[in-house]
Amino acid sequence: MKKENLPTIASSEITHQSPTQDLDSRWQRVVGRRSFLKGIGMASATLSAGALLTTEGDAQGALTRGDVALLKFAAWAEVVETDLWTQYAELGAVDGGNPAYMAALSNLDSDMPQYIRDNTDDEISHAAFLNAFLTSKGEEPVDLDAFRTLQGSQATGAKQLLRLTSLLKLNVDLSAYTRYRSAQNPDLGATLKGPFTITGEPVIPLDDTDTPPNQPQPVPPATPQEARMQAIANTAGFHLRLLSRVGRVSIQH
Repeated sequence: MKKENLPTIASSEITHQSPTQDLDSRWQRVVGRRSFLKGIGMASATLSAGALLTTEGDAQGALTRGDVALLKFAAWAEVVETDLWTQYAELGAVDGGNPAYMAALSNLDSDMPQYIRDNTDDEISHAAFLNAFLTSKGEEPVDLDAFRTLQGSQATGAKQLLRLTSLLKLNVDLSAYTRYRSAQNPDLGATLKGPFTITGEPVIPLDDTDTPPNQPQPVPPATPQEARMQAIANTAGFHLRLLSRVGRVSIQH
């Protein structure tokens, strides 16, 4: 049978997308949303106003409902992280108020107090920026004050405020230390445990009776109270390492 030569239709005359064009269009929307997520930088990325404005809204930079939800989720996370880091900073940052705790942290790394201060400032600025951006677009900022119900540290240096998070009794997951050194793959069902277990331990001083704020912190510790303070600082070291690596932690109280 003789095949007929069908006329070629110019692309400008096509009223519907081909499968390839439709796939390309969908992919561009996915890339756009990923760029938006990258721009808001939930954990520690630098936040860019320009990146936030390149959303799927109209030409004036209006936000879609989805983008508002993403921004509010990011702001929620930053507010919670700010609460957590602030508790560390009050006691152990370079300008903190508990000398023995600062010394114990410095036994781990002399830059630890400065590291805590820098990270705390980052979280504060992230939360403030995201909420300010939401407000500028006519959206309600994230306010979690109604959930500040937890008692914090009673040690010297800690402000007597109600908190969103508690650093007084933590289970710290150490499986990451094993996971990245194992030939087994947790994605294929392997269950990896940490080198040891930290259960129900504080990462900041509880009170001055438990750990006097002006005691020395020699290495190794010479008294039970010095050993107690160093153990708290060591637990904080594991906790802070996990925060910087995976950006999340399970806090139990």
